[in-house]
Amino acid sequence: MNEIKRKGARSTKDIPASILEQLNKGEIETANLVEWLAVNQVKLLENVLKESDRMEYLEPILTDIRNLKKQTVNTINEAIGTGILAESILNNDSDILSIISRHKSDLVRCWSAYVIGKNAALSIEEILEQIQFLAADKHFGVREISWLAVRSSILNNLDKSLEILSKWTLNEDENIKRFATEATRPRGVWCEHIDTLKKQPELGLKILESLKSDSSKYVQDSVGNWLNDASKTRPDFVKDLCGKWQIESPTKETAYIVKKALRTIEKS
Repeated sequence: MNEIKRKGARSTKDIPASILEQLNKGEIETANLVEWLAVNQVKLLENVLKESDRMEYLEPILTDIRNLKKQTVNTINEAIGTGILAESILNNDSDILSIISRHKSDLVRCWSAYVIGKNAALSIEEILEQIQFLAADKHFGVREISWLAVRSSILNNLDKSLEILSKWTLNEDENIKRFATEATRPRGVWCEHIDTLKKQPELGLKILESLKSDSSKYVQDSVGNWLNDASKTRPDFVKDLCGKWQIESPTKETAYIVKKALRTIEKS
């Protein structure tokens, strides 16, 4: 999944000072979750704004960060992204998005996901069209934040989103296919639940059906997790669908998905 060659440290204290400095300057990407959690995003923001000659954006965004009820990597990440969006609108700045969305730093590219996902001026079609290249990013962190950043927009435009994302399942890129399932999981991880899909998971069939025997384990895991989410409110649907898939698609890929999908049901 993560194509970065450099091997990251196993704990924060083991990150070399030179690596941490480069991470905070935005000169390199994080190599693993330990590094991702260790980056000082405020320092990183200062460096990005300095190099792009936008230091006037800094104080309003720092105020947003200070006002957070809980400061975590994800809440700070979102505050910076939405802060950059607000400042770009105030300053009629159409260039900042292209600067940060192609930045060397994965965390900076994460900010750009919120600039897209939280832009109320964009339709759901435009949001998903613009986020797709971040959904295909080579870095695991950017891929995760890309679906988190548009989750509320998908929730508020569910029918249209499912229609658009069903076409993404035909894409050759496993990351784009995986986005379609991960972004629409009924429960998901660290995100708002989609109550409609918890009650009516059959609405997701237009996405799930075309991935029931996908060759990518990355995609298989996501499909299995989607159905496991659904099994907590609609075990009948998941059992029936898995039974149908086992007959229609007797492949090792489908068997793997089915096993993952039924894990909560089989425990009870």
